[in-house]
Amino acid sequence: MGAASAAIVALSPAAFAQQAGGAAAEAKSMLERAVAAVKADKPRALEMFNKGEGGFLDRDLYVFCDSLADGKVVAIGNPNAKYLLGKDARALMDVTGKAYGREIFDGQHKPEGQFAEVRYLFPRPGADDTPVPKVTLVAKAGDLGCGVGYYKQ
Repeated sequence: MGAASAAIVALSPAAFAQQAGGAAAEAKSMLERAVAAVKADKPRALEMFNKGEGGFLDRDLYVFCDSLADGKVVAIGNPNAKYLLGKDARALMDVTGKAYGREIFDGQHKPEGQFAEVRYLFPRPGADDTPVPKVTLVAKAGDLGCGVGYYKQ
């Protein structure tokens, strides 16, 4: 009986939805909250992003930020991508050779309040290293450019 109940809970729509990845609207909402957090208290915001605290890491949604001056990654909530901290985001390419880092950097230079969208391949947090289709929304936040992406599969 207990095993059957556990199976029903594990297969329930609510449990399944919790395991699914984030969607476009959730990514945009997280990005809006991230921009507001940077404007309110930049050092604290970057700390939260890097630690995945304050609701800035949700399933496969996470915040990253780059310096608009030199393109260096200053925060990334993806626990599998901490190696990117301090790297020049403008040089990032996906497995197909697409220079998505430059597109992200350029999109982060739009006027505040405007979002840009960049599509590329990148590994999902917590999964293997297989790159999958990703759409990242980016925006300017003071002297930083921040982004949140969602995975298409």
